[in-house]
Amino acid sequence: MSSEPSYSEFKPLLAQSVGYGVVVGVGFFFAGVMFILTTLQRKFFKFSPASSEEFTSASRSVKPGLICCGIVSAWTWSATLLQSSTVAYTFGVSGPWWYGVGGTIQVAMFGMVASKVKQNANGAHTFLEIVKTRFGTSAHILFTFYGFLCILLVCGSLLLGGSATVNALTGMNTTAACFLLPIGIAVYVIFGGLRATFICDWSHTIILFIIIYIFTFRAYGTSPAIGSVSRLYDLLEQASTITPVVGNQGGSYLTMKSDQGLVFGAITILSGFTGVFCDQGYWQRAIASHPESTTKAYMLGGISWFAVPWAFASCLGLSARALITNASPVPPNFPTYPSPLSPSQISAGLAAPAAAAVLMGKGGAITVLLVVFMAVTSAASAELIGVSSLFSYDIYRTYFRPNATGDEIVRVSHCFICFWAVWMGCWATILNAVHIDLGWLYYVQGCILSPAVIPIGLTVSWSKLTKAGVFCGAIGGACFGMLAWMIGCWKIYGQINISNLAQPYSALCSSLAGLLFSGILTVGVSLLNPADYDFSGTRAIATLEDTIGSDISGVDTSYRASDTESQNEKRDEKQSSLKQPVSNIMEVGLENDDEQRLRSLKTVFRKAFIYSSILTLIVVILVPLPLFFSHYVFSKKFYTFWTACSIIWAFASGSFCIVFPLWESRNEIGTILGSAYRSIRK
Repeated sequence: MSSEPSYSEFKPLLAQSVGYGVVVGVGFFFAGVMFILTTLQRKFFKFSPASSEEFTSASRSVKPGLICCGIVSAWTWSATLLQSSTVAYTFGVSGPWWYGVGGTIQVAMFGMVASKVKQNANGAHTFLEIVKTRFGTSAHILFTFYGFLCILLVCGSLLLGGSATVNALTGMNTTAACFLLPIGIAVYVIFGGLRATFICDWSHTIILFIIIYIFTFRAYGTSPAIGSVSRLYDLLEQASTITPVVGNQGGSYLTMKSDQGLVFGAITILSGFTGVFCDQGYWQRAIASHPESTTKAYMLGGISWFAVPWAFASCLGLSARALITNASPVPPNFPTYPSPLSPSQISAGLAAPAAAAVLMGKGGAITVLLVVFMAVTSAASAELIGVSSLFSYDIYRTYFRPNATGDEIVRVSHCFICFWAVWMGCWATILNAVHIDLGWLYYVQGCILSPAVIPIGLTVSWSKLTKAGVFCGAIGGACFGMLAWMIGCWKIYGQINISNLAQPYSALCSSLAGLLFSGILTVGVSLLNPADYDFSGTRAIATLEDTIGSDISGVDTSYRASDTESQNEKRDEKQSSLKQPVSNIMEVGLENDDEQRLRSLKTVFRKAFIYSSILTLIVVILVPLPLFFSHYVFSKKFYTFWTACSIIWAFASGSFCIVFPLWESRNEIGTILGSAYRSIRK
């Protein structure tokens, strides 16, 4: 007779004070840094965060390196680090690869959508503005629901993963962590707006890659528990004998022939589409980028981000599996030794913290605590800017104050950021109270949001799309997805309950049905009576100019004056040009410039399509599928090669994300530092 396995409590390595110190202290440290940087920006640079366009879209002038860095940072959720390590711990080497695939190809494909945004709606602040302009109020309300629902799911995932890690490593109260984590983030977002989040994203990315390098060197080089790739391979072979993986070739953790891993890959790809296409945070970055570099930034961001889950989870997730039986005479042992992690601990994402604790003791616990905190803050800052834009532009300005000024939009955004920071804590606490964790939200996200992906993507890119097609796709896809979810859960797992609804096959049935039927209905219904939309309406969406002469407390009035003067100069130039007899020639010239810009963006779109297709072919088909269908179990040499590739990719991505933004912004940095130095010398 088989007995139920016994599980142990995850023993905290750190004092509660460390948890509070990181959550509160580090959060407000970054808030202080952002306050200094935005003060310098306001005083010495041409863009002020007091402007609504600067606050919500960074004046549409962000360069590709910083956009790329922002994508890497904002897409590195707590789930990226914790859930990817969980699937490495559970399925073996296939888990980190499929997790990376599930986020990379969507970012690359979104580059095509981003180019269409610049081509067809360059003045928009949110994707919902484009929906409202093209399809009217009813469609706007429908996708507003999806937009806020996506942000709710993402915020819940961020805080549940972060608070579970803080609680496991320090014993800090989970509810306190849920409420305190967003506070410091909200402070620096209010100070600096979207550009501040990009700057913080860059600093967070530096810390993220440095910590990945630390764990890599420790696990594969200096740790007494492992110390080499060869030793880790041997430990994983032992683990395959002790706890073989059901559905893996020979039960091994060292094979891409993993049935569960393949299912997880499919779920991750579907879930990734919802996390990119339905999230205002990604549209915000497309809107903020310089038109000519939008697609380039998303291409680079997708490639760079892939290294994060692949390298991090291949190191810590597999180390956690290898070190379960670690009972070194010198502590620390595995946190739940002699038991493995329990199902609830696995679902909470504690594989990576467990491995870090064994590899580096208290130092490892502090390090993983810091990197998870960085992941939560960077992603949450993007969500706060995104949700404030949705509220201020798509609810407040659309339905309550159509003539709201830019200054008013900024004030409303500030207020809503404060509200949402508190609501995030309440929402995460509610989810935790009903035993919803990171793993549950990760699997369920695709089930709920997949019907909206194709209608949203086609709104900005397909001229034949109709309002009827949008509604049939989004609502019909949701109905079919929910039906498949319930029937799949009932038929495969025997009963419908909260736990079974987040099982892999239940989630796959729902996500796949929702996406496919949504696409079929959206395209099919539209083709029955196709539209012929020329996007003139969406191209006419105008940026919101701040009211000249308005005064906000704390805003540098000298900047406001200079801004007013520049606007007056532009108006005078325009008036004088209209008096010239060649005004009609100038209008033709402007039309030619617009046509040239559209042709250029169409070329960018084609390049993005080719790039994303090649990348998808490589990472989805050419690399994993031959390894899957050949039933190949990695030899020690091939595993060493596989690990070396992940390390090289991580070093290349980290170097690029750290150095490139500095290089491309060297002139602006020099201008600000020079102006600050001259100001001090006076």
